[in-house]
Amino acid sequence: MVEDESPRSSPRPPPSVEEQSVAKANEAIAIRPKRGRLTLLSRRIYNALLYHSQRQGVDEPVYRLALSELIGDARFNSNNTELLKSHLRDMQATTIEWSTSSSSLKRWVSSQLLGTVTIEEQGRGRPCMVTWRYPEEIKERLVKPHQYTRVLLEMSSQMRSYSAAVLYEIGARYLTSPGRLSMREDVMWWAAVLTGRSDIKEVDYRFLKRDVISKAIAEIDALCEEFGLELIEHKRGRKIEEIQFRVVPKVQQRLEDINAANRNVFDLELVGRLIALGIKQDEAQDLYATTDEGQIRATLDHVDARLRSATMPALKSPAAYFKDALKKGYAGVGIAVPASPPDEPGAAPATSVPTLSEGDRLRRIRELWENDQMAKARAMYAEMLEPMQAEWRTRFQVEQLEKVASPIARAWRRDGPASRIAGTTFFKWLAGTTWPAEPTDRVLLDFALQRGVPGL
Repeated sequence: MVEDESPRSSPRPPPSVEEQSVAKANEAIAIRPKRGRLTLLSRRIYNALLYHSQRQGVDEPVYRLALSELIGDARFNSNNTELLKSHLRDMQATTIEWSTSSSSLKRWVSSQLLGTVTIEEQGRGRPCMVTWRYPEEIKERLVKPHQYTRVLLEMSSQMRSYSAAVLYEIGARYLTSPGRLSMREDVMWWAAVLTGRSDIKEVDYRFLKRDVISKAIAEIDALCEEFGLELIEHKRGRKIEEIQFRVVPKVQQRLEDINAANRNVFDLELVGRLIALGIKQDEAQDLYATTDEGQIRATLDHVDARLRSATMPALKSPAAYFKDALKKGYAGVGIAVPASPPDEPGAAPATSVPTLSEGDRLRRIRELWENDQMAKARAMYAEMLEPMQAEWRTRFQVEQLEKVASPIARAWRRDGPASRIAGTTFFKWLAGTTWPAEPTDRVLLDFALQRGVPGL
């Protein structure tokens, strides 16, 4: 292609699903809405819009895409256009603050998250199109950011709660930073960022930690193969006032019983619980698609407890009560009533960072040891002649390919060991096959001493 040809005349070939990624401006990751509310699905839609905007280029005044393609890339499992419009309105109604500074200039911008959006239904046989704009003040920073984090749409779509989706992007941002420590902010700030809500006035940290943070960390630990997160609490006296997260890299592991085909489907049991309350099936599915799964589950548990209560009057309409509870956040941040007063005499103070047990220390060392083994396997493979390399690749395909998650299998078939996602799995397998003996505790401790592993 001639260098001065426009992208329109020769568009870039679309990447495979597992390669779709958005260069997300660091300032746009931890969004604290000042007005309005963001949901898990609206975040997915926003990432998909941003992905296509970046492919079309910063110079485009208006971005345009087939609605079916947007729905697919946002992993929006519904053809309900009205539902999609509702989320687009939410993003238009959400205002964010954007601050930048340099040695000579400090700049503060308050802006909509998304500008004008148009959906054009062109008649039978012609695709429905969506067009959108960004506010001019932040468009270039969003579409062509100078400092950004690469976010995989496929990985982001696996998250089933808004808080996990946010923490995944924060973890991806700080994974390569020297200290691997996230921003340190007060509890109220984190409550807004991790729930996407602008109406939070008061936060009970214990419920924020239990219902939002801990569940999000567990979700990331189960689904993210690159890193995990540790919560760090900063106290003033007995009160936890600020928190941050430490990003902990981990060996990319094969998910034994989870694959990309079934990680992102409806939880039919949860939808069934909604229907059992008297909510129509279509409405239950729409609620599930548009609302944080953890919030639905917590509200259902709240309604179940209310129905079982022998001291309160019977509910005339459990479905109506559920919708009201969901809307008003009865089971949400700062709403629940603690079982005991926060400063009850004799209560044990919370520790800011738990002390690692002997088992946890050995687990950490083992992860480092496995990384070292994998690096040795990679170096050994690089020194092999091509016939021997081909023999190992064939053996891996025969023995392992059907067992790995489908995105890894697709990446392997396309790029082999050169793939970042499949290469890690291959070299881990190669290390385990070449040196199958399980390390003893003594071997792991000797390894830690030889490598000078800090804090272990």
